[in-house]
Amino acid sequence: MGTMMGLVKTHRAPGAVLKELPIPRYGPDEVLVRVKATSICGTDVHIYKWDSWAESAVVTPNVFGHEFAGIVVKVGNDVKHVKPGDHISAEGHMVCGVCKTCRTGNAHVCPHTRSFGITTPGCFAEYAVVKASNVIHNRADMPYEIGCLQDPLGNAVQTVLSGDIVGKSVAIIGVGPIGLMAVAVAKASGAGLVIAADVNPYRLELARQMGADIMINSTQTPLADAIMAATAGEGAEVVLEMSGHADAIRAGFEAAAPAARLSLLGIPTKEVSLDLSKHIIFKGLRIEGITGRRMYQTWYQLKGLIEQKRINLRPLITHTFTLDRFEEAFELMASGLCGKVIFTHDSMPLRQKEEIEYGQLELT
Repeated sequence: MGTMMGLVKTHRAPGAVLKELPIPRYGPDEVLVRVKATSICGTDVHIYKWDSWAESAVVTPNVFGHEFAGIVVKVGNDVKHVKPGDHISAEGHMVCGVCKTCRTGNAHVCPHTRSFGITTPGCFAEYAVVKASNVIHNRADMPYEIGCLQDPLGNAVQTVLSGDIVGKSVAIIGVGPIGLMAVAVAKASGAGLVIAADVNPYRLELARQMGADIMINSTQTPLADAIMAATAGEGAEVVLEMSGHADAIRAGFEAAAPAARLSLLGIPTKEVSLDLSKHIIFKGLRIEGITGRRMYQTWYQLKGLIEQKRINLRPLITHTFTLDRFEEAFELMASGLCGKVIFTHDSMPLRQKEEIEYGQLELT
């Protein structure tokens, strides 16, 4: 059957192991992909560090990672719309397709979702298997390191475009990689004033490069006061909360303008107390919970932004590693002194191996 190298969460504890594994089998409705590039998500850092969320959500042992770009090498017998040689990425949420939620256009919150790289094997490996129905085709001229960023870009696109944005003042709280992408998406979508807030000067400088108009370091200035001052006392008409920190979430509600829209992507680690009367009900706020990407509306939106060069993701790629240097890469991500961290799989100096050419290997 052949073997490959993969990064495995072997134990329910911090760390991971790079080890030799069987190349995964693919089913009749699946495709086998030669992974060319992957990127580290904040979720992967949670898995690597093994926090309370990981303990509750992640299956082990398992190859993790879910942001990738690659080339199809084999397809199952029932697959008609994907062929060997296609350049692809994939939607990581595998849904049932038949429940009421899926059938009413809300598959992104299907209660029966399985997640690539979290509850099923992922892409931090030389090969991966994905459902053909989840395949997203990439243009052959799209660089792999850009292709693998489409999954997190989808998070930013859904967050920014879950309500009106044109001409509005926008506060983006937490400019990690997805918050930085949100800066670019908001500008490309016609936002008015774009405010970026964080505690990390490195990331605030990246936000400036991505097009933010005002940068707020909330360790130096109270966040709600700074947003109110930047908007002439009116408050932000759109608040995009990306940090998941309780104090930042509360500040976002306090600094929201009357009738504002708040989109919440950051995941708190515990309950967050809010003054519902003062900051939500009597303000008439609209609140959106963001889970990732709408299937598949968000993918078409982000494709349009990338392919027509409305946004430039290059400044976000600050570091590139081979998979055998995963410890350095995860330490860097945990430090926050980076944008997106990429693994390039073609240059892994791991072992001598034979490539699987299109149609050469039959896996059963």
